[in-house]
Amino acid sequence: MGRRHLLGPPGTLNTITPCAACKLLRRRCAEECPFSPYFSPHEPQKFASVHKVFGASNVSKMLMEVPESQRADAANSLVYEANLRLRDPVYGCMGAIVTLQQQMQTLQAELNVVRAEILKYKFREASTSNIIPSSHTQAALISPRAVSIAVSSSPLLPPTPPPPPPSIVVSSSSSSSTSSLYTPPTSAAGYTSISSDNVPYFD
Repeated sequence: MGRRHLLGPPGTLNTITPCAACKLLRRRCAEECPFSPYFSPHEPQKFASVHKVFGASNVSKMLMEVPESQRADAANSLVYEANLRLRDPVYGCMGAIVTLQQQMQTLQAELNVVRAEILKYKFREASTSNIIPSSHTQAALISPRAVSIAVSSSPLLPPTPPPPPPSIVVSSSSSSSTSSLYTPPTSAAGYTSISSDNVPYFD
């Protein structure tokens, strides 16, 4: 509250400290002063900024148009807008809004990059955890077959040849008997002695 009741010594009247608006405007602060609840005399610079930008009458009208439950927020908003307008006469609070929007876009872009990196590392860990057990499972499944293939693919030894047949010994007596069996008959006349008695001659 801007208005304060000071209790003086006994027998004196109570004095009222004017609010920041009435003190700046150099007027008596009445009990129904619209500025008294929202502009404390301990912060006179707030009403000074609002008065310089909007004017006291316009501030009073705007506060009266707002429901009483929202007047404190409206007064704080007017102070904020007035300070920004004094700081940036061209853009005012719009410049601050644009700056904040740009900061939000920059932070959102950085957040998207960080989220993409997190997803990339998560997918990499998931793929690694899926590949390692499957390789062990494949090795466990393939190893017996690989052993059987290795055994079957090993070169087979050639079969043992049969023993040679026993050698036949031909005795001299049997050879002589065999030669006597196959001895060709001898004729009295040889192939070279041909008789010419019965061979006719042509005249």
